[in-house]
Amino acid sequence: MLMTEEKRQILANMVTAPYVALATMLIPKARKSSGNQFRHQVETRAILIDYGYISPVLHKAALTHDLIEELEDFDIELLRKADSDGPAVYELVMEVTRRKGEAKCDFLRRIYEQGSWNAKLIKCADRISNMIALGLGLNTEQAFIKRYCDETEEFVLPIARIVDHDMCTELTDLISSRRRLLNLHTEL
Repeated sequence: MLMTEEKRQILANMVTAPYVALATMLIPKARKSSGNQFRHQVETRAILIDYGYISPVLHKAALTHDLIEELEDFDIELLRKADSDGPAVYELVMEVTRRKGEAKCDFLRRIYEQGSWNAKLIKCADRISNMIALGLGLNTEQAFIKRYCDETEEFVLPIARIVDHDMCTELTDLISSRRRLLNLHTEL
């Protein structure tokens, strides 16, 4: 999607440094497929930019959306007080944070049924990033890839259908391509 000059200006004036700094706490956290959690936060934000979403709160939440899940001792006051958007960012991050004891399907259903528009956008961008990474990790178990594709199809595609047709198309393509990779690996 081509970005308008107005959106480029909003993006140019957006101050996200405090949230990038918080996200760097995730550098030591390895991902199941490849890379680390910090890169995933940045990729999630980049996907939102790619699709033309230019809301400061949305971007700041994308940069920090996994902090609470990934860091047990994370001080949430750091997020709340990062800048004047901190309280709104915190609320959005909490919407997309899986609660202790919450089953993954219940978590995704909660976002589908009760999540704000921005929570749904972050979940779609997050899943696009995750699905891309699935094709890169040499150590990713085939059963995990299959389960993740099935989960994306059942729970995340309905969210994408609500918020962004193009995200839905990309997720559908990613599911198909990851399943093709699984089939190729099985045939070998």
